[in-house]
Amino acid sequence: MMLAKLPFRLFLASLAATTAVSAPLVAQAQQSAPSSADQRLRDLYNAEWQWRLEQSARLEGTGSESLDDHLPRVDAASQQARLAYWTNVLAQLDAIPVAELSPEEKINAAVFRASIEGFVSDLRFKAYEAPFNADTFFWANIAHRGGFETAEQYRRYIGRLRDVPRYFDEHIANMRAGLARGFSIPKVTVIGRDRTIEPYLAADESNPLYEPFKRMPSNIPEAEQARLRTEGAAAIREAAVPAYAGLLEMIRGEYMTQARDTLGASELPDGEAYYQAMINKFTTLTLTPREIHDIGLREVARIRGEMEATMRRAEFQGTFEEFIHFLRTDPQFYAKTPRELLSYSAYVSKKADGMMGETIGLLPRYRHGIVPVPDALAPIYTGGRGGLQNCMMNTYNLPARPLYTLAALTLHECTPGHSFQAALALEGPDRPDFRKETYFSGYGEGWGLYTEWLGTVMGIYETPYEDFGRLTYEMWRACRLVIDTGIHAFGWSREQALDYLRKNTALSEHEITTEVDRYIAWPGQAVAYKLGELQIRRHRAEAEAALGERFDQRYFHDAILALGSVPLPVLEERMRKFIADGGRNPDTPTD
Repeated sequence: MMLAKLPFRLFLASLAATTAVSAPLVAQAQQSAPSSADQRLRDLYNAEWQWRLEQSARLEGTGSESLDDHLPRVDAASQQARLAYWTNVLAQLDAIPVAELSPEEKINAAVFRASIEGFVSDLRFKAYEAPFNADTFFWANIAHRGGFETAEQYRRYIGRLRDVPRYFDEHIANMRAGLARGFSIPKVTVIGRDRTIEPYLAADESNPLYEPFKRMPSNIPEAEQARLRTEGAAAIREAAVPAYAGLLEMIRGEYMTQARDTLGASELPDGEAYYQAMINKFTTLTLTPREIHDIGLREVARIRGEMEATMRRAEFQGTFEEFIHFLRTDPQFYAKTPRELLSYSAYVSKKADGMMGETIGLLPRYRHGIVPVPDALAPIYTGGRGGLQNCMMNTYNLPARPLYTLAALTLHECTPGHSFQAALALEGPDRPDFRKETYFSGYGEGWGLYTEWLGTVMGIYETPYEDFGRLTYEMWRACRLVIDTGIHAFGWSREQALDYLRKNTALSEHEITTEVDRYIAWPGQAVAYKLGELQIRRHRAEAEAALGERFDQRYFHDAILALGSVPLPVLEERMRKFIADGGRNPDTPTD
């Protein structure tokens, strides 16, 4: 799962839309009298992006970081005004003739439409009334992990700290409205998440909110540094800490007792339509829950055959269930220290680096690090998460972190997976600003899962156990198709979902529990991975069959990565053209 992009997309669902801002900006797009369809589209998405920056309390050119002096408005009235704004944007988009757009603007239009439709779906179903899930929390996105560059940025950060009480009060009002109408994340997935608030109750320098003040740059005079630290500490002590305390009281005293006991999205108000909308948003496809469930069952059967063949290659004498038990319990498969786990991941990442020249044509200059997941998040966090600056690996509870799956995880999250994708995006072609902040799970996570399989071509897996770990991860994503739809459409229980993962994968019990709880709390998101990977592997098979000796995987991968994050139908169209063009891209060097 990609770091930074996904929290921002979740955050967008709970941001504000004030009519005082939205009306002039829409009018700006309407009054520009564009001379072409391309210009009309550019006017529309540029106006919307500027509006989005204001509403998300961000400054232009700041990437995904919030650098304004306040937090966004998330109250219900603002949410509904925002729904009206984006509905208006879609109406204007409908009026632009797609056939008259240039090829690049057709892609921009498809990306823009899918993004706005996703925001509209979230707001129409009032997803902001359940503004957190099993591992992503609005209260954890305020702290800045690094330092800032200027004194003005520190002053803006202090302004955000002073705004925490108002921001939390609006979220609490939304959560209470959700509880009143039966719209919440399930109670079982709230348990333990309250502890992530506790570090923010400290009224001293141990509070994560104080971290930026420990890393102040030398270009700020010492006297001003001292003033900023004093002001920051006061803002944390006087505003933020009481707000976090009030939030914790609400979560423990109200949310954890009143949240729904049911699991499936279908049990929510208008639940079947809501779940289908979430499938459409995350996958960018129009598959039904039944179709996805059946795809998952077929994949589980296929992968099980490969796992059993790999077990025989490992010369294990016993049943499949005994082999799973062996993998889960034998000490040779587990790191004894966090450093050992991080070193293992770093080795795999550097081995992948060495294969990049023959795997992908266009390589970025930017390099990422490998760091542990922060202690405050690690107990309920995923095994790893890739981002531009660093690829995070979870070193919490080492007996639950098998090394035989770490090679596949590193490929997926680091290189050539998400961290590699982020570096390419950073150095990629100049695209509209909204596209730099757009992430589609079907495309991005599909690529991540594809890179796990690609490791077999790159020679990454050195033992049958590592290859079995790769298959375990592939089986895990296939099981998601069955489990997510099982829970949210077909009445599966939590124990049924847990048993299905236990039966079919070699994941640890800790991983199985955290993953199932994530699927329960985040309907539809988990099905995007396997569907995206299946499409990419289908495109590769089609290209290899059509092109024969002309097929070059470097150019195939370039064609995918050069698109940036796009809906899967856009990827489908691009791959057809890649084959029609003889396996070459516009910038492919001539032989």
